[in-house]
Amino acid sequence: MHTNEMKTTRTTYYLLPAMDGDTKTMTFLQEVVDILMAYIVESFDRETKVIDFHYPNELLQMNNWELQDEPATLDDILISCRATLKYAIKTAHPRYFNQLSTGLDMVGLAADWLTSTANTNMFTYEVAPVFVLLEYVTLKKMREIIGWPDGRGDGIFSPGGAISNMYAMLLARFKMFPEVKEKGMSSVPRLVAFTSEHSHFSIKKGAAALGIGTESVICIKADESGKLVPADLERRILEAKQKGFVPFFVSATAGTTVYGAFDPLIAISDICKKYNIWMHVDGAWGGSLLMSRRHRWKLDGVERANSVTWNPHKMMSVPLQCSALLVREEGLMQNCNQMHACYLFQQDKHYDLSYDTGDKALQCGRHVDIFKLWLMWRAKGTIGFEAQIDKCLELSEYLYNKIKDREGYEMVFDGKPQHTNVCFWYLPPGIRYMEDKEERKKHLHKVAPVIKARMMEYGTTMVSYQPQGDKVNFFRMVISNPAATFEDIDFLIEEIERLGQDL
Repeated sequence: MHTNEMKTTRTTYYLLPAMDGDTKTMTFLQEVVDILMAYIVESFDRETKVIDFHYPNELLQMNNWELQDEPATLDDILISCRATLKYAIKTAHPRYFNQLSTGLDMVGLAADWLTSTANTNMFTYEVAPVFVLLEYVTLKKMREIIGWPDGRGDGIFSPGGAISNMYAMLLARFKMFPEVKEKGMSSVPRLVAFTSEHSHFSIKKGAAALGIGTESVICIKADESGKLVPADLERRILEAKQKGFVPFFVSATAGTTVYGAFDPLIAISDICKKYNIWMHVDGAWGGSLLMSRRHRWKLDGVERANSVTWNPHKMMSVPLQCSALLVREEGLMQNCNQMHACYLFQQDKHYDLSYDTGDKALQCGRHVDIFKLWLMWRAKGTIGFEAQIDKCLELSEYLYNKIKDREGYEMVFDGKPQHTNVCFWYLPPGIRYMEDKEERKKHLHKVAPVIKARMMEYGTTMVSYQPQGDKVNFFRMVISNPAATFEDIDFLIEEIERLGQDL
């Protein structure tokens, strides 16, 4: 056999759809699954590292990541799979607390595998019949949970909370000035949007993308615990109107990124009603608390919103990505976004065209994000999600109670955490008794980044830090991983002290 022929037998050319490729395909996929299974089991093992950290230039040199003209062998493909997972962050690890999206649900993972196997597009019932129906059923259920009568309204799954928030802004503008769709921003007056100074950066990013401009997003004062101050919102609305601007959109946050604060939705909705402004609730992080009878009061008033962002890939641990925008008014998304492409949305199809949901989306190609949420909901039931969410909030309260009076810790704001965000400073012995406040502040600002870098180099745990306003770098602990336990919280505290005691 020629060398070239031998090489070909070990490449993807012999996998399906190649003739008689089913056995080789089964063998290859089984080997891939074996790699994945080993990684999954390892991810839940507390003895393994959360991260095997290397600097970017090191990682580039350690493996050949370059793309070649010639096909790689299947053995090389398997080596690449192993290398990718070797250096991946184990986001399922019980001691990974770095982001709002953590954990790995087995049913969700299975659903993701099935979704990729089905490999279809969400634009029409024609090519995604079951997935389109599941999106319809699930969005209706989510709207019922928000509190809209009979779950009426509309919605869509989008690629993350930032896009869901941008959809809301787009709809608010169209509702007030429908002519903007054809004529553009030159046809409308100067629009202004309002959001908390603690809100997610996506509100400004959406305004930039829609041609409204970041300067047209007015940031409203938050109180000490991070909640928007309604009196300041009303003052700034009146100020904008006096300048001749048109207030069109208020984004209230249910669960801010850093503090985990819930804006007072009832007071905000009263103001929006008074001045006829679209009220959006960015519940990307906190929306899932609607699933909990113990905690849903934090979103009282959400049913008065015109639109809500809700990310099941955060607090509900649905595999990334899974973000929904829910809209109270039916038909608005369609009118705002439809373009009537006759090669996709033919009007003479033989089924109910309302199930061709693609024309109300900004995207044409849209990934199937629904199946993993739907299948997990079937597997857990609403009560399963509720128990999972309640447990994470219980863990955050445990952390708060453990450190609020502990030597070497200072809370960033007073009072119990509203979500699973626990914000605190760790003060190493060397700076605890510094008299000079400015000097102490300067030193404290450097503590969290050094401890975080050491965490990553040892690979033991990961937790986020940031400054906020005039406050120097502090740790922001968030818990959304169902695998985390009280022992993991204890470990985190001990690890911060171990890594920071010499600073």
